Amino acid sequence: MSSALVCIPTYNERDNLEGIVQAVLAADSRTDVLVVDDNSPDRTGDLADALVAREPRVHVLHRERKEGLGRAYLAAFGWALQRPYAYVLEMDADFSHPPRYLPELLDRAEAGVDLVLGSRYVPGGGTVNWGWARRAISRGGSLYARAVLGLPVRDLTGGFKCFRRQVLESIDLAAVKSTGYAFQIELTYRTYRKGFRVEEVPIVFEDRRVGQSKMSRRIVVEALTMVWKLRFTV
Repeated sequence: MSSALVCIPTYNERDNLEGIVQAVLAADSRTDVLVVDDNSPDRTGDLADALVAREPRVHVLHRERKEGLGRAYLAAFGWALQRPYAYVLEMDADFSHPPRYLPELLDRAEAGVDLVLGSRYVPGGGTVNWGWARRAISRGGSLYARAVLGLPVRDLTGGFKCFRRQVLESIDLAAVKSTGYAFQIELTYRTYRKGFRVEEVPIVFEDRRVGQSKMSRRIVVEALTMVWKLRFTV
């Protein structure tokens, strides 16, 4: 078993899945992959099963229905904590989080950083092929959450992360209720409030290669309202 588990939630990502799994495995020999499929109508889960049969570093967790990104990650964390992984990573299936950054995230975690964030908004980071509206929503959402929560983190809505096992064991995962952007904000905030060391490393976020984005107005609104609940309850 590898020391790190890369958790990749999927819903209708059949066209991306095999490529991203192979790229992750090639990027860093320390990693296993857990595909968390929410019963995708395009049979992404069947492809995941085929990958598991061929590659011992690949695993799959089948869920009955789509419940949002946050629920998928929480299920993945539970799966990981039942096994002796030292590091647990979050990563999108659509290549927007380039696997070439995995070694740096893991190196920083092995050096003692409790939560390593792949950040678009620190020097050296950025985005590719984004329209002005998406850039404004993403950067504005991070600035808003940072101001409300008092966090010294520039990219609060990103989902390319590496947790040391101790962080996930310390956080009350059962209390996490948010999904989407809000889920990413909440996990970082809970980590910071526990006194863990959080560090950002620059990444260039590339828009998905194929398929459709899961972003919606509901996800954005949830993020805007959830930060105030976090401020007064966590």
